[in-house]
Amino acid sequence: MNTMRWLTEDEQAAWRAYLQATTLLEDHLDRQLQRDAGMPHMYYALLSTLSETPGRRMRMTELAERSKITRSRLSHAVTRLEGNGWLRRESCPSDRRGQIVVLTEAGYDEVVRTAPGHVTAVRAAIFDRLSDEQTRQLAEISRIIADGLHGPEGADVPWRR
Repeated sequence: MNTMRWLTEDEQAAWRAYLQATTLLEDHLDRQLQRDAGMPHMYYALLSTLSETPGRRMRMTELAERSKITRSRLSHAVTRLEGNGWLRRESCPSDRRGQIVVLTEAGYDEVVRTAPGHVTAVRAAIFDRLSDEQTRQLAEISRIIADGLHGPEGADVPWRR
């Protein structure tokens, strides 16, 4: 009486292709950013996220949640990025225990300097290989997956804005 729904052959092939593609893509983007900016993709994503927020600042807890990384991993990343002069921490005025991370002018300049190479790498790895219809399908499929994993509060995901 096994009620387990195993993956079909087609689902297994799709799953393995997805895993291979995402692993290779993350490695490709990490190598590009290490070469061009001396930072991993995750660090660039943090800087980029802050560059798009009002005042280029965000509470550490919100940045950790949005980035889907642990607070300790974020704290380590922020310490490294502070060392480069790209971020700084401030005390949260409404919560003594909270901290706000702020993108400095030098950090913003680094995002602006690094973005063209990053966009070129993303375009070459993904969008130059897809038709317009495939790009729309990729967006739709990705939203469906993300919304399902986000749960009921999925309406408040950044790409829905």
